[in-house]
Amino acid sequence: MAGYVPSTIEERKEMLKVCGVESIESLFEHIPDELKLKYPLNLPSGLSEMGVSRTMQKIAAKNHVFANVFRGAGAYHHYIPSQVKYITAKEEFLTAYTPYQAEISQGLLQSIFEFQTMICELTGMDVSNASVYDGATAAAEAIAMCRDRKRSVALVSDCVDPKNLQVIETYCEANGISIRSLASKDGKTDINALEDELNETIACVLLQQPNYYGLFEDAEAIGSIAHDKGAKLIMSVNPISLGLMKTPGECGADIAVGEGQPLGIPLSFGGPYLGFMAAKKDLMRKLPGRIVGETVDVDGKRAFVLTLQAREQHIRREKASSNLCSNQALCAMTAAIYLSVLGSKGLEEVSKQCFSKAHYALEQILKIEGFERKFSGEFFHEFVTSCPISADKLLAELEKYDILGGLPLSEHEILWCVTEMNRKEDIDYLIKAIKEVSQHAVDL
Repeated sequence: MAGYVPSTIEERKEMLKVCGVESIESLFEHIPDELKLKYPLNLPSGLSEMGVSRTMQKIAAKNHVFANVFRGAGAYHHYIPSQVKYITAKEEFLTAYTPYQAEISQGLLQSIFEFQTMICELTGMDVSNASVYDGATAAAEAIAMCRDRKRSVALVSDCVDPKNLQVIETYCEANGISIRSLASKDGKTDINALEDELNETIACVLLQQPNYYGLFEDAEAIGSIAHDKGAKLIMSVNPISLGLMKTPGECGADIAVGEGQPLGIPLSFGGPYLGFMAAKKDLMRKLPGRIVGETVDVDGKRAFVLTLQAREQHIRREKASSNLCSNQALCAMTAAIYLSVLGSKGLEEVSKQCFSKAHYALEQILKIEGFERKFSGEFFHEFVTSCPISADKLLAELEKYDILGGLPLSEHEILWCVTEMNRKEDIDYLIKAIKEVSQHAVDL
């Protein structure tokens, strides 16, 4: 894309003349006067390149990167093989530009096609799009895919990530879709409540697997009940867990979505992240954004092309299922490279390590006096415990040990997360720190 080139005074005068106004200020007359700045901005003068570099280093030094991370809740600390960063940093790939044109380079189109293929293999679905902004957006767009003239209500499990739910509610309010909360019991979706809620107005049921509390839901049973009433099943999944658990396709899901951040994308203050979407074949034309398809060129050689772009820019607005017009091309490529480097056996090993280390951590935490597990049931790599002292106090004290503890859910409840990055000695160090903090609090 072209860089920004400041216009000259003469050019500005010409533009103002064309607009029919005498000054730039006149262009903003519609903005209430009380909202405008009444004074010049107190901006510092420009710095040299060396000055900027030193200033940024000074600001960056305020950040603290924890040596031990036991927090997840939607953003996860995983090992990223060096090949991933090396390949994605190549100048032919590293760009913030989103591929709009159908005549985009075959190389980038193929990378998106490979990503789509891997997502289909990972989720057990028939077709994937080229990605969307993030996992929350993917969940919201999936609900919009299920709406029809007679069914405009979505049931969303109480055990879905609250952050995702906020995005879903915003989308659905604008789309004319009603959201109903699906009650939970012991940290999982209440199947009895589902049966009571289902009727001919329900378009879909949205389930998170594993759910926000780390527990595995009975997705097959929930999907069967939903389908019996004519509703579709959407599963929002952690892609790393798919190295062990049944795929959404095997569970009978109609649409699979999720946050692709665990697939080689580092923790970086919330983004950019990657939303993936896959669906059964009969929903292919309702997928938002774009899909890259495989074809042949005039010489009969394998080629790739953007196809089935179901957005308002390409089809009649009233028939568009979404106004999404871009995808996370570089993040999608990162995920594809990560999955290629790991392979199926590598992904399975990462999943196994997350699972086994999390279970070891829970076992050790429960040996500490006053700590109890909040919910029963099988889990992947996150779990909730209660603690005898203030959760905020405990976590603040753990930071002094260079430990980023779990996420506080309430005054005495913490959501912990363990991944392959946490070695046994790291978990043992966490247990030692918790014991010392807890004992010190009791002594006080």
